[in-house]
Parts: sequence; C-alpha cells; structure tokens
Amino acid sequence: MSVKARRRLRLPADHQSPAAARALVREVLVAAGFTDLLDEAMLLTTELSTNGVVHAGTDLDVEVVADDDGVTVTVTDFRGGTLEAPSSEPPDEMAEHGRGLLLVDRFASAWGTTHDATGKGVWFRLERRGHVPPPLPEATALVPDTSVDPDLAVAAAERVAWLVSVPDELRTRLTLPQLIAELLQRLCEIVGATGGAVWLDEGDGAGESRLASCGRVPLVRDDAMVVPLHLARPLSGRLELYPAGASALRTLAVLSADRMALTIEADRLRAADVRRRSWLTFLAEASELLAQSLNVDLTLALVPQLMVPRLGDWCAVYVLDEWGKLGLAAGTHRDESQWPVMKRLLSGPDAELAERLKETAELGLTVALSRPVEGIAVPLAARGKILGVLTLGRPADRLHAPDDVTVVEDIARRAALALDNARIHAERQRVAQAFQQALLPAALPQAPGIEFAAEYVPASTGTDVGGDFYDVLEVEPGRYLVSAGDVCGKGAQAAAVTGVVRDVLRALARDGLPLPRIIELLNRTLLEQPDEGRYATLITAMVWREGPDLCVEMCLSGHERALHLPRVGECEFVGVEGTAVGLLEQVKVTVTSLRLAPGDSLLFYTDGVTERRNGDVMFGLRGVCRAVTPLAGHPASVVAARLRTTVLNFSDEQPKDDIAILGMHNSIED
Repeated sequence: MSVKARRRLRLPADHQSPAAARALVREVLVAAGFTDLLDEAMLLTTELSTNGVVHAGTDLDVEVVADDDGVTVTVTDFRGGTLEAPSSEPPDEMAEHGRGLLLVDRFASAWGTTHDATGKGVWFRLERRGHVPPPLPEATALVPDTSVDPDLAVAAAERVAWLVSVPDELRTRLTLPQLIAELLQRLCEIVGATGGAVWLDEGDGAGESRLASCGRVPLVRDDAMVVPLHLARPLSGRLELYPAGASALRTLAVLSADRMALTIEADRLRAADVRRRSWLTFLAEASELLAQSLNVDLTLALVPQLMVPRLGDWCAVYVLDEWGKLGLAAGTHRDESQWPVMKRLLSGPDAELAERLKETAELGLTVALSRPVEGIAVPLAARGKILGVLTLGRPADRLHAPDDVTVVEDIARRAALALDNARIHAERQRVAQAFQQALLPAALPQAPGIEFAAEYVPASTGTDVGGDFYDVLEVEPGRYLVSAGDVCGKGAQAAAVTGVVRDVLRALARDGLPLPRIIELLNRTLLEQPDEGRYATLITAMVWREGPDLCVEMCLSGHERALHLPRVGECEFVGVEGTAVGLLEQVKVTVTSLRLAPGDSLLFYTDGVTERRNGDVMFGLRGVCRAVTPLAGHPASVVAARLRTTVLNFSDEQPKDDIAILGMHNSIED
C-alpha cells in the first residue's frame, strides 16, 4: 500500500499540545480524504497526547501516516518507564489514568507500544473498512462536513471527549447514581433525547432498579433506544433513551454506555475492596479473641457473640458429645428478648432441622436452613474431625451473600480450632492435676497426741506438674516417717523423679532402715535414673512418742532447715546441712535429734516459701519466724495456714515456685 500523506511534529509539554496534535491529525486526514475517520482519530490522539503531557511531562513526538486503507498515529514521549496496559478491570474508581488505552483498545483497529533508549510511545491504526459512511442528518450540528469546515470537526471531537469525561473536582464529590446521572444528562443533551434512564440489576435477587434518570421517563417505554451495559456477572443493566431517535446516534449511546459500565464496575470493585478489607480486619480480630481463650465454655460463648449482629440475627452452636449426639451449647439473638423463643425451637429441633444438622455434622458441608429458623448451618471441623455445628440466622433485610457465607465458614474453622485447643488444654490440665494429686498424700494420718497439717500452693494451675512434695507415713504403730522435698525442674520429668523419691523413701522406711542408710540408697537410685541432672533437696524425719514428748530424728539433704516453734520461748531453726540426693556418689548425712514438748510445733517448708520475692526483698528465714512466732502453742493447721497466707500476701505476683508446708504439733495437752 502506498503512503498518501505523512506528517511528524515535535510538541512541547504544555496544555496546547493536545490541540496541536489534533490539528496535525486533521490536516493529514483531510489531505488524504479520510474525513470519516476524523472523529475517532482526533479523540484517541487527544487522549494519548493529554496522557503524555500529564504523566510523562516531556516533549511529545506525534507522527501521522495515511495510506490507501487507513491512518496510523504514533504518540511518543521521552521519559523512561513502562506503560500502563489496559486491564480487564477498570482503573481505581473513576481515575483518569489508564482510560486513554481503554479507549484505544475500544476504537482502534489495531494498536501497540514502542520502546527505545530515548522513550516510549503508543500507536494506533484506524481502517476505512472499504467504504465511507454517509453523513448523519441528525448529527449535522455535532459532526458537520469537515471537508468544508475542519474547525467544526475539532469541536465535534471535543464534544465527544466531554461526553465521557468528568473533571476530578466534580467526580470526587458525586455518588455513583449522581455520576451516572451526569453522564446520562450529557448524552441526552448531545443526541437531543427528551429523557433517559439507566437500569441496574445487582444479581442479589432484588431485581432490576433504576440507578439514574434525566428528563421525562414515560410510563410506556416501547419507543426507546436500548443499549446494554457490558458489566461483569452478577451485575447486568441497560441504558434507555426516549424517544428512540435515529439509529445513527446509537454509536454515541454505546460509547456513553461503555463509560457508564466502566464507572459502575469501578464503584463495584472499590466497594468490594473496602468490604474485603473490612472482613480481613474482622477475621484478624476474631482470631485474636479466639486464640486468647483456652476455656471450653468461654470459647463456646464467644462464637455467637462474634457472629451476631454482623453476620446474622441469631446464632447457635451445637457440639457433639462422646456418643456422637448433637446438643445446643451456646447461642444468642440480636434481640435478647427473642432468644428464649429461638432457644426452644433450636433445643428441640423439628425433624427437618434435625436432619439438616445431622447432614452438616456427618458430611461436613454447609447447608441452608428453611423457616422458621431460616439461615445456614456450617460444620465445626478441626484436625480432621467434626466437633459440632454452627447455625446462623440470616440478617433481617437480606439473604446471606456468597461473601457472607465464605466469612462464616472461615470463622467456623477458626472457632473449631480454638474449641479443639481449649479441649486439649482442659484435658492436659486434668491430667496434670491428677498427676499432682497422686504425688501428694490423699490424707494425713490421725495419731493420738500428734497433729499433722499441710499446705500446698502450685506455681502453675495449668498443665505443668510441680516438683515439690510432702508426705507422712506410719511405718509401724506409733512411728512415722515425715518428709518434704523439692525436685529440680518442673513438668512430667520432674514429677517422675518426685514419684521415685517418695516411693523409695516409703519402701526403705518400711524395711526399718535408719535414716542415713535410707538417704544413701535413695541417692544411688537417683544416680541410676536415665534422666541425668535430676536431683532433689530433702528433709526427712522419724517421729515417735516417748512419754509426753515427741522424739524427732531429722536429716537435711540440701534442704532448708526446719523451724522449731516452742510453746514458750523463741523460734529456732534446726538441722545440719547435708548433700542433695542425686548429685554426687557420696552424700553427707547428719542426724539431728530433738524433742517436742507438749504444745511445741515443728515446720518443714520448701524454698518456694523462703525465696518468695517482693521486688528485691526476699521473704527469707526471718519472714518465716516472724509469721509464726505469734502463734506459738496453736495447732499445726493454724500455724501452717498462717504461714501460707503471709507468704502469698508478701507479693502481688503469682508464685514462681511451688509452696509446700508441712507441720507437726505435740497436742497431748490440747
């Protein structure tokens, strides 16, 4: 094909550049006799040159080439970087950037980009398609014969640009219906329509509604030009102009309808983005609340509160018991006065509701619920098992949208995981508490003239097992083994060592061995254990009665000294330090003998008492003596309880170590 006309011009980056580019295009097309392509060519050239001035900010190079079949226009700027290609989705809301390429893609027969070391550009081609359409009588004022007066063609192109463009300062102040009404008003003004309307169906079951209108909308709309709006599903819509007018004006109506569709899609995407960001924030907050709860009942009560009223009018949570039967565990209603009625419906579900709940629990699928409990049922599944079913009533003003169902299913998964974690934690807590109780005597012996009393405060009420213990064993009638100790560490391994120490002491004492021999054999036993580094501090004593007094033989193995609290006189700490068991091959054991007169008491305690801190101040041995001295002569239970209370009140913090207190009192005169 031969070139009929070619022009190339360098334009400065100022507001006059688009007008100069249009003049260049007009000159070439008029010279080539392509006035039928003038409107599209000038519109696209205006868009590309405007974008180059606004976004590139450099000089523009505009080249126009007309051949036998059409015209090719290339607009080049001299700034590096990439071009923003048109997307299947519209730009952010009503942003102007990116619209030029969308128009190029819409109207051009072909288009592309150019890149070199100096800059980048966009070219488009318009072809004549074998004939020149006849002039439109109705559009004489809009597009006059440009071969007679080219200035009118420039004005027509500007009118087309005005048809689909809204200034930024106006666009930011308008809502979607107002913006569509503005575009519709411009279209009616250009084509001479007496009225128009834009209809939109959002695919939510509510049907079609009028989004915007202008002028007079007749009751009977048989004589109307109808142009569909090209919207992504589930949206659909159409543009109507009254009266229908000339079919030649349909091109302008299609152009305006495409701009309206772009506006609606942009608004939909913006609203969807805001909604999704809101859901992400909601899910993050819900996850944080659920993760903080390790209590089963609290977790069950929390789930309905998260759902109502944001996702539904009411919510109920069913859980499976050990026999696989669903039972209502928690629920709420946005109107609290309505919950008793709803609870009766949900507690004794009818056959249909019971079948839907069973289907959800067995298949793990989300199902719809029908009246009178209209909503959805979602399985509560975690770690490959079904824990229950979450039921949620629909909001009063609408059905659950697909996004709503997705969020509910996500919350249900998180709630099920939190519920399973709470159950696991509760089970571990029960095991730990049972284990801890097994390491302590169920009851202290009742002996005539001797009172034994104990207090125990674990540092953790959770799943950890402490290493402190106490024990009183009647090895033979009237003779008792009294012991207290502290095993290094915490947890199951420390508890296992505690069990070994307690059981070995009991077994060896029943064999009638003396205390030094018992400590020596216990030390050997601990050294033979596979878990190295586990040792214990220990205080042991044999107690029996001789006349009115209690005789005590006591050994310390790395433990705190005992406190002797006489009925009359000052308290004193008794015992000779020895070697902790489980550390060395040879242990140092020294037996200390003393007698408890009637009314005297003897206290054993672990380092959780003496090492209790209030800031930098430690409770210490002096604190022990000060706490119990006023209670000289009182029963052992009173003395032990007073020491426990004083130690706990010494600091506002939770104990960091177990507290074990064991006391004996010569009560022969009480």
